[in-house]
Amino acid sequence: MTSSPDPVARLADAATPPGVGALVGRLVEDGRSLVTAEINLAKAKVSARVGAFRTAALLFAVAGVLAFAGLIVLLVGLILSLTPVTGPWIATAIVVGGVFLVALILALIGKARLSTPEPTA
Repeated sequence: MTSSPDPVARLADAATPPGVGALVGRLVEDGRSLVTAEINLAKAKVSARVGAFRTAALLFAVAGVLAFAGLIVLLVGLILSLTPVTGPWIATAIVVGGVFLVALILALIGKARLSTPEPTA
C-alpha cells in the first residue's frame, strides 16, 4: 500500500479524478458483473420454469395412467354386463370390435387432418 503519510496529500490524492485507464478498467469490471448477473438471472428463470414444467408433466402422466385404468375397468364392466345375454366370447368380441371401430374412426380423422393443412390467419 503506497499512501502518503501526510493527511493533506492523501485528501488531495482522493480529490483527483481517476484516469482514463482506471475508468475503462472499472467499466470492464462492471460489464463483467452485469453479464454474470444476467446469466445467473436467466439460469434462475429457466430453473423455475423447468421445475414447474416437471410438476405439470408428472401430474399429466398420473392423470393419463388413471384415465387409462378407468377405461380398462369400464370395458371389463361392459364385457361382464353383456356376458349373461350373449356369453363371454361374444361379449368380448362385441366390446373389442367396438373399441377397434372407435380407434379406426379416430385414426382416419387424424389422417385426414394431417393430409389437409389448416389455413393460417
